[in-house]
Order: sequence, then C-alpha cells, then structure tokens
Amino acid sequence: MMHLNLQLRNKFSTIKNFSLSSKKYFIKFFFCIYPLICFSSHMLIPMDISQSNHLKSYGLAFWVINQDQSVKWLLNYRGGSFLVPNTDAISKECYLRGITYELLSDSKTKRILDHISSPGVNMEVVILEKAPRIAVYSPDGKQPWDDAVTLVLTYAEIPYNTIYDEEVLNDGLLIYDWLHLHHEDFTGQYGKFYRAYKNMSWYIDEQKKSEKLARKLGFDKVSEAKLAVAIKMKQFVYGGGFMFAMCSATDTFDIALASELVDICEPMFDGDGTSLNYQSALDFTKTFAFKDFIIERDPNVYEFSSIDTTQKRNISKESDYFTLSEYSAKWDPVLTMLNQNHTALIKGFMGQTTAFSSTYIKSGVEVLGENRINGEARYIHSKKGKGFFTFYGGHDPEDYAHRVGDPKTELELHPNSPGYRLILNNILFPAAKKKKKKT
Repeated sequence: MMHLNLQLRNKFSTIKNFSLSSKKYFIKFFFCIYPLICFSSHMLIPMDISQSNHLKSYGLAFWVINQDQSVKWLLNYRGGSFLVPNTDAISKECYLRGITYELLSDSKTKRILDHISSPGVNMEVVILEKAPRIAVYSPDGKQPWDDAVTLVLTYAEIPYNTIYDEEVLNDGLLIYDWLHLHHEDFTGQYGKFYRAYKNMSWYIDEQKKSEKLARKLGFDKVSEAKLAVAIKMKQFVYGGGFMFAMCSATDTFDIALASELVDICEPMFDGDGTSLNYQSALDFTKTFAFKDFIIERDPNVYEFSSIDTTQKRNISKESDYFTLSEYSAKWDPVLTMLNQNHTALIKGFMGQTTAFSSTYIKSGVEVLGENRINGEARYIHSKKGKGFFTFYGGHDPEDYAHRVGDPKTELELHPNSPGYRLILNNILFPAAKKKKKKT
C-alpha cells in the first residue's frame, strides 16, 4: 500500500499535464482502485501454483508472528494459504523476499472465511499465534547445506539455534519448542560408513572427536553417550516438545532406544563385542515409531536394520513418487497442517534411510505420505505423551541420490519444492493455537 500511495501522489503531481480525456480516465481509475487500497485490511499469501516462492512464504509467516501480528493458516484453501494483515511492513517484506500476495477487500475476506467455515467444505482456519523456539541437533563444523532442514531454515530466513550432546544432556532442550535431529547415528556405529570410509581422514577424525566428547560427558563408549542423548530427547517429546527427524536419524533413534540394555556395536565401533543374542533382547515398547525390526549385524553393510527399504526397493528415479494422505481439516487439523501442499504427489529422494517398511510401523503411527505399491511409508507422525514427532525418510528432497562430497542444493533453483514444503509445515505446526478436538 505504501508503494501504491506513492504512485498516486506522483500521478496527482503530474495530472495538470494531462489532456481532458486523460484526466477523466485517471479520475475514473482512481475511484475504482481507491476503495481497494483504503479498505483492504488483509493480504492473502496464496500457496497454490500461483505462488512464486512457497518456501520463503513460510519464513514470512514466521516473521509476521514474531511481529505480534495475526496469521491465519487457511487449511486446504489454495494449497494452504496464509491470511495476514495488510500493512506497509508486510508488503515490503513480500517484495524483498519475492513472495506473491493479493490484496483483499474486507468483503472478499469475509466471503473466503465464510466459505471455509461451511460444514460441507474440507477447509479450516488455524490461527498461528506464537513462533516456536527452534533447536537443531547438529555437531560443530556442519554447514547449513549438510542437512535439508538447516538448508531450508536458512533459505526461508527462519531463525534457529544449534545444540549438541553436551547441551542436550545439561537440559538445554527445556527452552525450546521444536527440535530437529541432524542426520545422526544414535547407535554409535558412525553411520555404518566403516567399509567405504574407514581409512579416510575425515572418518578417523570424526571417530576420535566422538570418543573424546563421550569421555568428557562421562561415558566409556560413544553408543552409551548417544543413548543418553536419545533418552533426553524422548523426555523432551513426552513433556510437550515437537521432534522432527530425517534420514538415518529416524530409525537409529528407535534402534538406540530398543537396545538400551544390550550392546549391538561390533569391536571396530566400541572396542568390544556385542551382547549374545541381542536381537531377542530388544525392547520395542521403548521405541517411538517402529516394532519387530531386525538389526543388520554386519559392520560392512551400509544399513542399520530391516526398517529401511533402500536396498529392497525396485523403482526407477523417473517413477519414484509418494502420495500425501488427505484428512478432514475440521476434524484432524494437525494432520491436515502437516500435509499442506500445492500437489499431493511428491517426487521421491534417496538417503541412507530412504523409506520405512510398512511391516515395522507401530499401530497408532499415522502414515502421512506413502508409496503403497512398494509397501513403504515416506512420512510418518504420531503423538507421544504431551508432544509429537515426525519422521521423514530420505536426505534431500531436491537431490535424488545425495552422496558424500556432492555439491549443496541451491534452493534458489527450487523455491516451490513440494518436498521441502513438508519440512516447513512441521516448523509452523507448533505455532498453531491449540484447540480442543471436536467430539
């Protein structure tokens, strides 16, 4: 509006040079546009295919909340659009971030909200009222592009803090609402990179660094330190926190919890042998998402367990897609929020943990996205205690087969990525005003 008002002032300053017919045309145009300018109290940030930058739109919503302004998330309306106040500051931010927006008259805003509230329409309005405090669990020295979540947080201009084992074990999670697990191996097996990279300097250095940190924290083994960290994170979720993980941080988290009372690490990882018959001693009641899985015992196999489908799947890159489930926005707003997108068909992408075999997913865990033909879940979610967790298979939604040493993804080339939108849905979800479930 600030830019429109400036343009109008400039028009008036030069109107004396217009011909009579031009003056009449301008006056007619002015009185047509003036009511829209003066009585547009809202802006719509569309999230359908008309949006020029979906990813930065989430950052804008986050920024508006931090300015103590109201944001309404219009679930299932044009791809999950945002309704924000029409202010000079917000329109300027849209301009600077390259975000598409539309001015709405008060009457049109009311018509949209009335339509959404209609009982026969699968839409809902969710108020975003408080920006979550975000922590990313990541070791020192990792760059934002080493992990899809830190990459998109940086690109979308959403602030976060980095924490690691020492902060977690010293109750540093207490000040945060949302936690992301960097591509970590919570089993203490250094990502099962042994066969391919055991003689590489970076692998040797990381192993030494991990062992030194474990001793500093009072543990004899890295696996023991990682288990203690996983238990703290479990307590964080049960206490009301939201935890998001991708790739190997998903299944290794549950493997560590299930193997709390046994040693599953071979000598090259922790200096001694494994517990006898440890498979039968796994306790699946302690896990978040997975049950009855079989641990991969061979240290030379780049796999943790039967949970992951990477080595079992028979699918080409061209046909690798998964489908988002549809939910009732009015009855299941949480699940609907997590699946907001401008397409229900998401292209697949690989990782050390690419997808989860449906056989090993616990009942009560919601499959948000799946490739049903392959029998694999890509995107799952559930409530634990007072909190929630989401596991998302794969490494990078815009890098199909990311490998060690590959160049970083340039999100400037993928501002409308549906796969990255799923990550950002999870980041905004904790900002939603809590509503009692309808009965």
